Order: sequence, then structure tokens, then C-alpha cells
Amino acid sequence: MCQKSLPAITIEKTLADAAEKLAEVSDSPRLDAETLLAWVLDAPRNHLFTHPEEELNDESAREFSDVLARRHQGEPVAYITGSKEFWSLLLKVNRDTLVPRPETETLVEQALLLIPRDRPCRILDLGTGSGAIAIAIASERPNCEIVATDASRDALEVAKENAKQHGLDNIRFVEGTWTEPVADKSFDFVVSNPPYVRVGDPALDELRYEPRSALAAGPDGLDAIRRIAEDAGNILAANGTLFLEHGADQQNAVADVLRQNGWTGMECSNDLAGRPRVTKATR
Repeated sequence: MCQKSLPAITIEKTLADAAEKLAEVSDSPRLDAETLLAWVLDAPRNHLFTHPEEELNDESAREFSDVLARRHQGEPVAYITGSKEFWSLLLKVNRDTLVPRPETETLVEQALLLIPRDRPCRILDLGTGSGAIAIAIASERPNCEIVATDASRDALEVAKENAKQHGLDNIRFVEGTWTEPVADKSFDFVVSNPPYVRVGDPALDELRYEPRSALAAGPDGLDAIRRIAEDAGNILAANGTLFLEHGADQQNAVADVLRQNGWTGMECSNDLAGRPRVTKATR
């Protein structure tokens, strides 16, 4: 009597099954499944679409099962693969850094509207993390000098690797808390994506794999923004501009904090989802 053979484990079926499983935990289950499988196979994502009937070997099937389980437990795809695209630049990330998010591209976009192309200027990125903001701006404004600070030495090592990977030599990374390591300098622009989640916010449970110090900032989420509002004016040149990312429901509170610290001309820009996300101000 012939034994019935098991169905082939094809790319198409693997993706369908994985997307169904990840739908329980992810807002983008199919994309997550495709990204992880392409990473396991060391192939571009379009390979999955052009070879749907290709069968997975045992080793690839086992490895994909392992990473799928990690994603199902809530680990971000970027931490599993070790990289994330931001501003069309592939950046290294790990658990010492936040995963760069599309909302933060709004900050880069708004800053670039004011940063001149035709003359050099000095830009400060506070709390750089993976270096995403500094690297994106440096790639668009090679004549500008950028200083990026972070209190985490481990995060700065990641940022330095990312800048080196993209051949950028116009960024200087400095360890320290906010403006402290550059208190004697002057900058034309200050940009920052500081922590702004409220301590105790249930969202922090979903973000448990990411560094808490880069996410949470006091009972109202504004502790870091208060610190920046107090100190950034001391290092900003005349007619300079500050750009701050914040929560979608913090627009008015951030404007109040800035106003109390002598900032004027507050304007808020929406992210791609139409939510208030980046406030600029002058001093």
C-alpha cells in the first residue's frame, strides 16, 4: 500500500498560512510574512511573487517557523531582521534603538523645507537613537554639519555604523543627555523625536521590546519635551528653528510648553495619516 505524500510547502502556501497567523497580532500580517520569508530565503520580496510555487527546503521551513513564532509573540520585524528602511535608506536597528517609524519622516520632510541647499548650516539632532533623522538629513544636505546626541552609548554605536554604511562624513555623534554635551555650541536648526508616551500607557506593553527610556516621558509624556523646550533656546542661533515630534493628541500641550519657555511662531504639521505630529517653533 502506497503512503500518501505530504503536500509541498510552497512559498504561496507558507505566506498564506503565516499571514493568517499574524493577523492575530499585526496590523500588516501579509507584509510581515513576506518580509520575514524574504529575509529567511535571502531573496528580494519580488522573488516571492514571481516564484509562488517554489518549495521551501527543511532548513528554510524550520527557520521561518522560528522567526514567525517570534513575530507572533510581538517582537518587531525590524529586530528580527536587524534592519529597517527609513527615508529610502536601509538602517541597522537592534533593541538598543527604537524602530524608525513613517511618522518621523514627517519631521525630516518639514525640516528639509527650511534647511537651505545652497549654503552650509549647523543642525543638532537630540536623542538620535539609530541615527535615522540625522542620517536622512545628512544625505539630503551634504554641505551641512550635523551633530547627533544620545545618552545611550550602545545606541550611538548603531548610529555610527549606519552613517558609515551610507558613506556620510558630515555627522558627529556625541554621547550625553539632550543639549548637555553641546551647551557651548550654536546651531541653526534643532530637530528631535524625543520620548513622548505617558508612563502607564497600555501602548507601552505592545512596545515592550523597544527601549523604555526612548519611549516614556513622565505621567503626561511631556518630560523630555519640557527639558528640550527649556534648554534648546540657549544653543539656537538667531532666527533658528526647533522641530519636535510628539503624540497625535499632544499638539496643544506641546504648544503651551513651548510658549511658557519663550518660543513663538508654533506651527504643527500632520503625518501621512493626517494626525498632528511635528511642531516647529522659533526663539
